[in-house]
Amino acid sequence: MSSTGRLIDLRSDTLTAPTDAMRKAMAEAEVGDDVYGEDPTVNKMQSLAADLCGMEDALFVSTGTMGNLLCVLGHCFERGSEVMLGNSSHLYRREQGGPAQWGGVNMNPLPNRKDGTFSLDDVRSKFHNGKDFHETKTSLIAIENTMNGRIVPMNFIKELRQLANELNVPIHMDGARLFNAAVGLNVPVSSITQYVDSVSICLSKSLGAPVGSVIVGSKPFIARTRRIRKALGGAMRQSGVIAAAGILALTDMVKRLHIDHENAKTFAKGIIQYYPNYVNLNMDETETNMVWFDVNTKLPTHDGRNSAQEFCYRMANRYNDDDVVVKMFGFFGVSIRCVFYNGVSQADVKLALEKFHSVMKAWISESNVS
Repeated sequence: MSSTGRLIDLRSDTLTAPTDAMRKAMAEAEVGDDVYGEDPTVNKMQSLAADLCGMEDALFVSTGTMGNLLCVLGHCFERGSEVMLGNSSHLYRREQGGPAQWGGVNMNPLPNRKDGTFSLDDVRSKFHNGKDFHETKTSLIAIENTMNGRIVPMNFIKELRQLANELNVPIHMDGARLFNAAVGLNVPVSSITQYVDSVSICLSKSLGAPVGSVIVGSKPFIARTRRIRKALGGAMRQSGVIAAAGILALTDMVKRLHIDHENAKTFAKGIIQYYPNYVNLNMDETETNMVWFDVNTKLPTHDGRNSAQEFCYRMANRYNDDDVVVKMFGFFGVSIRCVFYNGVSQADVKLALEKFHSVMKAWISESNVS
C-alpha cells in the first residue's frame, strides 16, 4: 500500500465514519414522529438496546453527554442531592458539570484507579445518607466502562452492586464504550449491565453510527428521562433516519470490534519492541481499542511544546511528499492516546508504526539521552 498522501487519524474513535450499509439503511428508514412515540425505526432500535442489556426499556438521545445527564437527573430527583463517581471519569471531568448546571446535583468525586475502579471503603465512608441536614444526600453512584480503554473488573462491579444494595442507592454506568468491554471479556453485554440500574451507550464511537447514544433502564426510569429529555430540547421528530444506523451499530458493528482490539495490541507491541528506553507502555493495560504511552521527557522539544505535544507534532508533520501523517492525542504533558476503530486498517497500523520509528529515530538522534 502506498503511503502517499495518507492520513491516519488515531485521536479518537469518534472519527468513525458510517458504513455504506448504514447510509443505505438511513436513506430507506421508515419514520414517524418520535415525540409521539410513533417512529418505528427508533422504537426498534430502543427495543434492541433494551434486550441486549437485559433491561425493560431504552431511550434514544443525541449524545453521550446528554445520556449521562438524563440518567443522573432521572435518579437524583431532589435538588441538592449528589452523585458519587470517579475523579477521572468523563462525567466528572469532561461534561461541564452538567448535573450541577441543570439539576442542582452535586458531584462527590472519589480517587480513580487506572482500571476505572475506586475504593469501596471510600464509597462507604464518604456516602451521605441525608440524615444530617448539613450534608448532601447521595442519590446515585456512577461508574465508567471502559475507562480510558481499560475494562472495569467484574468482581469490582459485583461488589459495588452489593454495597449499593446495602446503602439503598442505584448505580449508573457510563458505558460509552461498553461493547468494547463486553467483547474484550467475551461475554454478552447483559452480563455486565445486570449489576447496574441504568447505562448510557454511545452509538457514534467504535460502533460507527454518525450520531446518537441510547440509555437503558426500567420502564419508570425511562419514562422519567423521556420527560427530562423534552425539557432539555432533546426530543426529536423523524429520528428514525439516524436510529437506523444505530440498529446496525448494535448488531453488525459489534461483531467487528475485536479487529480494533487486535490492531491496538499490534500497534502497542510494535512500539515497545524497539523503544523500551524512550517509551513507557504497559501491554497489560492495552485491553480494548486504546493504546496509551508516555514519552521520555528528556527528549528535546521546541516552541514551548511539552514532550507529548512535540511527539504528536512530529507524527502529524509531513517530511517529504510521500510521507504519511499520523494524528494522535497528547495528554498531561507526557501521555499519548491512540484509538483504533473501523476505518483504521492493518495496513494503516503498519504505516503508523513505520512513521513512529522514523520519528523516534530522528528525535533520539537530536538528544544525548541514552
